[in-house]
Amino acid sequence: MKIKAAVLRQAPVERPYADTRPLAIESIELEPPGPQELLVKIEAAGLCHSDLSIINGDRPRPTPMVIGHEAVGTIEKLGDGVEGLAIGDRVVMAFLPTCGTCPPCSTGRTALCEPGAVANTEGTLLSGKRRLKSGDQFINHHSGVSAFAERAIVSEYSVVKIEPDIPPVEAALFGCAVLTGVGAVVNTCRVSPGESVAVIGLGGVGLSSVLGARVAGAARIVAIDLSDDKLELARQLGASHAFNARDDDIVEKVRRLTSGGVEHAIEMAGNAAAFQLAFDITRRGGVTASGGLANQGARVDLSPLRLVAEERTIKGSYMGGCSPRRDIPRFIKLYRSGLLPVAKLLSSTGPLEEINEAFDLLDQGKVVRHVITF
Repeated sequence: MKIKAAVLRQAPVERPYADTRPLAIESIELEPPGPQELLVKIEAAGLCHSDLSIINGDRPRPTPMVIGHEAVGTIEKLGDGVEGLAIGDRVVMAFLPTCGTCPPCSTGRTALCEPGAVANTEGTLLSGKRRLKSGDQFINHHSGVSAFAERAIVSEYSVVKIEPDIPPVEAALFGCAVLTGVGAVVNTCRVSPGESVAVIGLGGVGLSSVLGARVAGAARIVAIDLSDDKLELARQLGASHAFNARDDDIVEKVRRLTSGGVEHAIEMAGNAAAFQLAFDITRRGGVTASGGLANQGARVDLSPLRLVAEERTIKGSYMGGCSPRRDIPRFIKLYRSGLLPVAKLLSSTGPLEEINEAFDLLDQGKVVRHVITF
């Protein structure tokens, strides 16, 4: 089957992307689904900093590759052995396939699925296969999804069935922004009612953490970013206080506001300075969590003495510590009840042909979530 897809031929690529055109819209071959795989027609796919980090070289991945990992679509064909799904089902795609049997999966930590991590790093599906081709050349998959295309072959373990009535541009965000952002609050940090939370970095994932902190009953929600527009949006979404990260006195101001620091600081900006700030505004005995995926060469300077003397906890949060088949349905219930107003995260939509220009806007911090529609 021939499909139209955005293909990244090499990385890193210089900015601005409207000029350098890192993503070429090409007609490529999509092979049929293999055992326990699905053919999905993509309805909508969100642009995320995790996609951008491949283009700019922060997270090296094998090229050529069809990127895109946050999407919703409809099943058009089933491979052999697929159970519990049917043609016509609406599914959200999660960016890590989960085998269900490796040691992390067996203990409920499916975000650490070992075969899934290997497949994502190598650019294959969970089966180890590649179903995308250009002539005689195989093209790599991104996070088992490759959503910037008209159709995708994905593992059945990469999807979660959802109701058909949710608008696609909103449903897509449950595959990454909501999953990672809300999950960091409720799974990684386990925020309790009355506690204080700071979120550093207010993209789609960070603002989802703001929403998650409100749902969890945090008494104080401190939002921090470089963009005043995003700080205002965070206030609208439930942040009680907002600070521009350029403020030279920000650490002292937050610590004074929260009587020594917040109990949970969640870094979602993806850089070392943001993580350092998160650590510095965390109170004694508090938790500093990072889900921002900084460049692999980034480093921070922390004193082990502070970890001991102040009983600090540092946590990584990948996919919000979520089990997609458990958490996506419960987050959708919160969305339906009005507690997760996901539509407010949407900045703009556009066709696949304008994807390079859209990545410029994301890179410049001018959008929260831009969604490609098909």
